[in-house]
Amino acid sequence: MSIATVTIKGQVTIPKEIRDYLKLETGSKIEFVVDENGDVKIVPLNVPIEALSGFLHRPGMTTATIEDMEAAIAEGARDWT
Repeated sequence: MSIATVTIKGQVTIPKEIRDYLKLETGSKIEFVVDENGDVKIVPLNVPIEALSGFLHRPGMTTATIEDMEAAIAEGARDWT
C-alpha cells in the first residue's frame, strides 16, 4: 500500500510504484472514478486499453454474455415505455 499527502493546493504526488504500474509519465492525463462502493480508482487516459486488462476487475463479479447484455437493455427499455 502506498500513502501520499495532500498539499495545501490539493496536490498529491503519485508514488513511483503506482506511476510505474499505470505506465504514467510526465504529462499523462488521469481520471478519478468513484465506483458503486465509494472506492476511488485512478484511470490513466493515455495508455492503450490493452495495457489495462483487468484493472477494474471486481472479485466475485461474473462476466456478462451478449445475450445477458441484450436482455438487460430490453428490460431497461421496458422500464422507459
